[in-house]
Amino acid sequence: MTCYETLFVVKPTLTDEETAAQIEKIKEVVAKNGGELIATDDMGMRKLAYPVEKNNRGYYTVLFYKAEGTLISELERNLKINEDVIKFLTVKYTKQKELAQFNKLVESANKKTDAAPEAAPVEEEAPAAESTEA
Repeated sequence: MTCYETLFVVKPTLTDEETAAQIEKIKEVVAKNGGELIATDDMGMRKLAYPVEKNNRGYYTVLFYKAEGTLISELERNLKINEDVIKFLTVKYTKQKELAQFNKLVESANKKTDAAPEAAPVEEEAPAAESTEA
């Protein structure tokens, strides 16, 4: 099996639930076609380099997976017909140096997902300031 990375950008007009549903739909395509999903990096809402379909922003997600080459054509077909996906790119890693970089990216993405629940700031209520009126 070959290592792949697919980055796709979802329209910014979707709600959080709709965005999550679109990401899950793409993950299911990978799983149904025999791909092994290794890591997911939700990069969040970002500014696009140039407007795409009148959108200046988009929700970026990167999937790292191992699969046979036949999966890529099916995955890209699904990305093309999905109206909520405005851009996508698939990268194939084959050479030894590329695979080393792939492993670093996977490790980095896994650290982000492990740290995300802990990184949520705990807000403490500040004591109310006492006011004295004269």
